Amino acid sequence: MTNGFIVPLRRRRDLVELGYDSRRIRREVESGHLRAMRRGVFARTSELAPLTVEDHAVLRARAYSAVAAVPPIFAASTAAAIHGLPLLLDDGKTHVISPNDRPGSGYEIVRHRGQLDDGDVTEIRGLLCTSVPRTIADIARLESHELAVSVADAALRLAAYRSPGVYDVAAAEAVKEAARTSVHPHSMGRAQARRVLEFADGRAQLPGESISRIRLAELGFAAPSLQVPVRGPRGRTYWVDFGLDDVEAWGEFDGKAKYRASHDKSPADIVAEEKRREDWIRGVTKRPVVRWGWADITDAATLGRRLAAFGIRPDPSPT
Repeated sequence: MTNGFIVPLRRRRDLVELGYDSRRIRREVESGHLRAMRRGVFARTSELAPLTVEDHAVLRARAYSAVAAVPPIFAASTAAAIHGLPLLLDDGKTHVISPNDRPGSGYEIVRHRGQLDDGDVTEIRGLLCTSVPRTIADIARLESHELAVSVADAALRLAAYRSPGVYDVAAAEAVKEAARTSVHPHSMGRAQARRVLEFADGRAQLPGESISRIRLAELGFAAPSLQVPVRGPRGRTYWVDFGLDDVEAWGEFDGKAKYRASHDKSPADIVAEEKRREDWIRGVTKRPVVRWGWADITDAATLGRRLAAFGIRPDPSPT
């Protein structure tokens, strides 16, 4: 659950009860100690610092829900954040789904038109939002391919990942089918949604891995194996992010917080351990291992240059 559910929101009347008058509230906002999340709804700025993109989206939804005359139904990226799914960036908007007779979008609120069927709406900690399958489908129809695949991968992972190496394909397919069903025949972007759902795979662990899969496909690599086990020393198992089986190579997305010190290991110890791991994988499998990070997946050409530097290129032969 995101921390956006935890940060306290204070209505103007709450602050008045604490001894604030209008001038003090204004001074606190102008000085940056309070932030107005909606008209008459505030949060302490110090409590916002550790929040993620997803947390901010949830907090904005809570603030809007606090002042809305009718409980809103949150949709698209806002619903994804409420479900705990990752967002690549924050557009600063709060997305809701409304009947066709409601007013259009405003500066901060984006109202999506659409029919809601039975099962399309759920409630999470007091917020109404579209269900996971409907949220996946809407984002797949309306948003960038990168965001859509990242959200779909994460949703499938929540539904189907059991433990390292254990992925419930049937559970993942059930979520995909529910998302397909929620795309109405005349909806805009339905072909795009079908492509996203076909491509989605919950074995991708992070948005960076999801985008890496997109870039590898754009470069012409065959679909990689994901989270591949490699036998390690003394009965250990090493898990590799990508098996580029068509070119007999391994790939690792380096967007994880792998090198932070722990209570018993320094960053240097962790780096040395990771080098031993990679050396073992190379030695046992006779395959090269290449790492890449966020800067390498901005587009396919950039990742292609990174891989080519290690002699890794897509197989040019026809499939």
